[in-house]
Amino acid sequence: MSALAAPRLTAALSADHRDRLMNCARPADFPEGTRLFEESGYADRFWIVRTGTVTLDVPVPGRRPAVIDSVDAGELLGWSWLFPPYLWHFGAEAMTRVRAYEFEAATVRRLMDADPSFGSALGHFVGQMLAHRLVAARVRLLDLYAPHGSGR
Repeated sequence: MSALAAPRLTAALSADHRDRLMNCARPADFPEGTRLFEESGYADRFWIVRTGTVTLDVPVPGRRPAVIDSVDAGELLGWSWLFPPYLWHFGAEAMTRVRAYEFEAATVRRLMDADPSFGSALGHFVGQMLAHRLVAARVRLLDLYAPHGSGR
């Protein structure tokens, strides 16, 4: 859905930093249609999608949530876990069956604090992903709500 390719963890982190992060991973499996989180809920975890697609959405009064982006295999799902007050900014739903690596946010934040090099690398990656998501959300919301011919 997005105009830009999402940053990939494998390209952003060194092998040592990837290994350190993956040591915290546990498998997760979500059937199609599963709500992974809701906007304003507590962001206590995040995922790296292995297979499948997750849609990101925002609530629209009186309608179904508006899908603003999707997260596919190899991409990070979730960034709100890194920034207080740790509340989700979007909702997320498994569009297909999703298999992922799941990470407990507090554990990863402790690792980031304990190793500034790891913390900086992962923080930069999350920042890149966040910038990508915000651009994608903006483009999608313009597609949904801008008047036709507005020349965005």
